[in-house]
Amino acid sequence: MSLVEVINVTKEYANGEESIRPLDEVSLSVEEGDFVSLMGASGSGKSTLLNLIAGIDLVTSGEIVVADTDITQLSRGKLADWRARHIGYIFQTHNLIPVLTAYENVELPLLLLPMSGAERRKRVEIAMAAVDLTSRASHYPRQMSGGQEQRVGIARAIVSNPTLVVADEPTGSLDDETTEQILQLLERVNNELGMTLLMVTHDADAGQRARRKIRLERGRLMENGKELHTAKIRTA
Repeated sequence: MSLVEVINVTKEYANGEESIRPLDEVSLSVEEGDFVSLMGASGSGKSTLLNLIAGIDLVTSGEIVVADTDITQLSRGKLADWRARHIGYIFQTHNLIPVLTAYENVELPLLLLPMSGAERRKRVEIAMAAVDLTSRASHYPRQMSGGQEQRVGIARAIVSNPTLVVADEPTGSLDDETTEQILQLLERVNNELGMTLLMVTHDADAGQRARRKIRLERGRLMENGKELHTAKIRTA
């Protein structure tokens, strides 16, 4: 079953009098429970596509449907509410709040949702245990290694049991040993928790860990040497 449908999406940016088009009518279908890597050269538009799917940026044209919701039709306010309920985001540079403990950083997304304090505590404890950081719950980011910070970031991304987890270069700032640990953890998130995962990476070795490997080349999405196509746009 398709969880994500990117249909004929174009994204343009104005650069003075020029127009930059990192995405040119791209189409992509992601099945529920899949683990997809999105690779390509630096500046190819990988993160742009990720942010469009996550509802952080807006398309120039086309349609993006996630779990039967056409997010391109949502207002900015409704899009923010949708994102809080459906998207878990893993950043390259952890993006933790330095004055909050690991526990408080993981809890942060839940504060945007209608939920009791007891339910929040339960979810945070489960997420911290999933990344093997229960003993670090009271530590601040400055008291943890880069790998531990990234594990906190992963716990924060999965704590709300999101529809889709997106990861933007999640191993880009880590050494080889820590990279392997984080990739194993992402595989666990996908295999054991059953979460759908879309990962942007420039690291070919990291990309090979995904079930599907897709490349972005000259504004087009390619898989196994062929351009991807999907269903026709559904709205009038």
